[in-house]
Formats: sequence, structure tokens, C-alpha cells
Amino acid sequence: MLTGTTKAAQATQDNDQTLRALRAEMARSKTRLELKIPGTDDPVRPYYVEYRLLDLEVREVVAEFGALLTSTHTRNRFMKVEARVGNYKLDSSNFVSDEGFRGFIGSTGSVGIDRDYNSLRQDLWIATDQAFKEAVETYSRKRAYLSSLARQSDIDDFSQAEPLQQIEPLVAPDWTNRNWDQEARDSSAALRAFPQVNESRVTYYLVYATEYLLTSEGTEIRANRSFAAIEAGLESLADDGMPLNNFYAAYAPKPADVPGVDAVRKNLNVAGSELMALRAAPTAQDYTGPVLFQARAAAPLLAQILGPAMNGARPPLAFQPVMEQLLTGLGGKSDWVGRIGARVLPPSVTLVDDPGAKDFRGAPLMGKFMVDEEGVRAEKVTVVENGNIKELLMSRRPGPDSDKSNGHGRAAFLNDAKPTMSNLFFTSTDTLSPAELKKKFLDECRAEKLPYCIEVRQMDNPSLSLLHQEDFSELLASFGGGAGTGDRLPLLVYKVYSQDGREEMIRGSRIVGLNARALRNLGGIGNDNFVHNYMQSQINGFAGTALGAYGSANGGLPASVVAPSLLFEEVEVRGARGEPKRLPLLPAPSLTAK
Repeated sequence: MLTGTTKAAQATQDNDQTLRALRAEMARSKTRLELKIPGTDDPVRPYYVEYRLLDLEVREVVAEFGALLTSTHTRNRFMKVEARVGNYKLDSSNFVSDEGFRGFIGSTGSVGIDRDYNSLRQDLWIATDQAFKEAVETYSRKRAYLSSLARQSDIDDFSQAEPLQQIEPLVAPDWTNRNWDQEARDSSAALRAFPQVNESRVTYYLVYATEYLLTSEGTEIRANRSFAAIEAGLESLADDGMPLNNFYAAYAPKPADVPGVDAVRKNLNVAGSELMALRAAPTAQDYTGPVLFQARAAAPLLAQILGPAMNGARPPLAFQPVMEQLLTGLGGKSDWVGRIGARVLPPSVTLVDDPGAKDFRGAPLMGKFMVDEEGVRAEKVTVVENGNIKELLMSRRPGPDSDKSNGHGRAAFLNDAKPTMSNLFFTSTDTLSPAELKKKFLDECRAEKLPYCIEVRQMDNPSLSLLHQEDFSELLASFGGGAGTGDRLPLLVYKVYSQDGREEMIRGSRIVGLNARALRNLGGIGNDNFVHNYMQSQINGFAGTALGAYGSANGGLPASVVAPSLLFEEVEVRGARGEPKRLPLLPAPSLTAK
């Protein structure tokens, strides 16, 4: 890491005109920006100004059945300016007013890709002016709203942080000498072996970014980010018209590390075979009893449940109470806030979020970062120790349990920073081998005199497996409102018969009521840890909620969960519901396997 005069020398040596422009406009805003309001004697000045700029270069290649659909290489630069009026105790932030979009020129937008000093200063000047004026207006509305409340919160709006200077050397993108177009063709051609797959997409998404952050407090950050992804979705219809889907995803810290064609084809063959098995499987029936989540399913399940629970920040004030109700319904309001010291997991379990972890037993972790999007050093946080809540994840927005950030204010693509997990480790001192856990599962099934019990081997990610927005919207209409109370989407589900251990795949099931409270008393925990790398959604209304675990590389925030198999003693699983779709009138054209 560069320090002291070395950082200044680095910035001078690489002649970064972007950094020069940001510094120049920040200095001007700190000393000269003010607004005189009629009827008042003192001018209003922002107590905090923040400039964020993202220099983004992306290669995206999409193929289906061996044919290239699109291949793009784009470079964009985006800025976001934030101004806060008031003070750390009470300011213009954290308030959802009744006003919508106000104006064409805003405080967020694209800037020139030429890194031109004068052009960027002009853009920053306009955006700062707009951000400051909006902050003054919002502050006035917020104070008026607070004056109408019988009791106001005593939690600060913004926490102070030590200024940080970290200027990393500029890094040029390394796309390697791999032919990405041809790899997409060759890997997607594997799905030609499954003529009953109606549609499929295989997407290679390769990203390099340089992120800038300057604040009026003195923070200056220039950091490099990169990641790469291969994401595939495939869809089919069962003979009775039930829509079925599956997906495959692989993530890596940089393009050179993504799996090669042979590995991708192998995994796509597995996904296609699983989808064909689902087509032939019987539909699920309503069930209540023990459910065993294999590690491959338990890790994404925990991502959905624990993501919102660990958020220690206070939710924003809303002029309309329906906004708070909406957040609660989506699972965006933590059940763990205000419960420091309470037991929320089995006494043997510890939950640690470690942004500094690079890998787990050789498997890379995608959530690694050193400084968060608010310029605070990332800290390793023990969220739960011996089953009891010890500390929650914090951004610079305080909450009931903490008024300081622990470096978890994360966001992607200049979205608002929220307390978000990075690399989450779920560990236990009391574990069972897979065979022992399976035996305990079957013993409980027999003890309850059930003919079969349910085992979940993979959870769904509809943002990847559903290829059409209308299908995704239809799913959310039926599912989204229950995400906060525990509705979950399993993908590969099996009946395990209690007498002989025979297994039978079923389709169309949905889990209900499986929330953070269900984790308090688990029936068993495996020793077979699985690394689940995924993208947290940054869509407004999704980020920070139970739906946040449904993300994709196009706009997502990298994260990882390491967790073992989990046995729940009682879970409600609903059988197949919904209207079937009409089958195609003609059979699909022949696809020659390649």
C-alpha cells in the first residue's frame, strides 16, 4: 500500500487528470459553496461533500446453442456527487420524501471517457450545484416532517470517520489472449445435446474498474476492481406445461481465472441433465417435517436469510409509512437490531464476516475488499459468537446498536452504500459428517412416522435462471412479498423415503416461513463446508433485502458465503401451484450435438 509522500508522488507520476480535477473542484466546493436563503441572515453551506467516479471497462459475450448473440466491449465513466446539509446529528440524508425525479441535469451521470481535466471539472461543477440545492430542499422538508412527530429518533444521521488516503497505481485491463467469442460459442454448444431445452443463454462478463472517492473530510481513494463471470440460464416445459428452469454460474477475481471451455461444458451438461430430470419428475405435494439442506443449497439459503439480518443501520425515514411497510415485507429491516447479546443461532455456531479473506481451502472468495465505498477500512466482524449476537455490519449510517462504521458500507456501480456482507463464514464446533447427518435426518423422519422427508440440493436464482423479464416480474408478484417472512425458492428437491432411503426428485415446490428465527435451533450441522460465490443485487428495492441474493454480474456486488449442510427439524414445503403454460404446437427443430 502506498503511504505519505509516496502516494502524492504516484499521483503526480501517472499524471492522473481525473484525480486533479476531483481535487480542484473539491477544494472550490469546500471554500466557496454556499446558498443564501431569503429571510435568513446566515448562508447555508454543506458540511460534507463527496465525489465518486467510476471508470468502467466491460466485455460481454452472449451465446446460445453454439451461436454468438452479442459481443460488446464498452468503456464508460460515471460520477456521483453527494452534498449533505446540517450536521452529523441531523442532516439532509436518510429521508424518502414525497418528491420524485426533479430535473434533467442531476448529481449522477456519465462523464467523458477521455479523462479530460476541464470537461470533468465542468461536469462536477454542475452536479455539485444540483446536489447541494437538492440537499437544502430535502433538509427543509425533513425538518418539517420531524417537527410533526411526537417523538424523534436520537440516532445520528451520519457517523464521523478518520480521513483515509489510499492511491493505488493505475492498472490496465488484462483480457488475456483467450478468444472469448469462441469460448462462448463452444461452451454454449454443449446444450445442443438437450433438444427439450427451449431457450438458453451463456454469458461471459468481464469487468475492470477504477474507482475514485474524494470527500470534504480529506479522504482520497483510488482503487482498482476486477471480476469475471460465466452465467447461464436454461428453460424448458414439462409435459403438463409447468415452466422449469436451471442455471450455472462461475465467478473469478479476474478474467484469466474463469473456467476453461471443457469445465464449462461439463457443468452445462450437468445443468441440462438436471433440467431433463425435472421434466420427468412428479410434482411436489404439501409437506411439513424435517428438511435437509445440502451444503450447496444451505450456503445460498443463508445468503438470503442473513443478509438483511446483519444490517445494523437505521432504515431511512419515509414521508409515507407505506415505504417502511414495503421494506419490512421484502426483508429489508433487520430482526437482529436491538438484540446484541441475544441468542439467534445454536450455541455452537460462530458467524464471521471477513473482507480480507482471499480464499477458503484453495477456492477463491469474491467478497474481498480493503476499503468500502464510504472510504472506511474494512474490518473483520464477528457477528455471532457461540450463538449470540456480538456486532452487526455497519456503514456510516448509524443504528440503535452502533454509531460507528466497521467498513461494510458496500455498493456497486455508484449505488448508495448499505451495510452488506463480504465473505461470510458459518462455522460450528459441533458438526456431523455427511453420512451421520443423513442418518440423523432419516431417524427423525422415521420417528415422526413420515413416509418420506425432503432434501434440498440446490436453491434457485431466478435472476439467472429466468431469461425473460415478464417471467421474473410474474415470479416476484407471487413471491416477493413473502421473502421477508421466509418464502424461499428451492430448485433441486428430493423425496427421501424413510424406510429404505430411496430418493425421488420432485418439481414445483416452494418453502414458506423459513426466516432467521428458524436458524436458532437447528437439528444438525455438517462438516462439509461449501463456497458459494454470488452477486448481490443492486436493484433499488432489492439491495439489502431478502431478494438481494438474487443478483447477476451485470450490475451485481460480489460476495461469498462459506457454509455446511444444515438440518431443520420442521419446515413447511408447499406443493406445485400456478397455471401451466401452453406447449409449443410443433416440436423443436433438430439440434445436432456439437
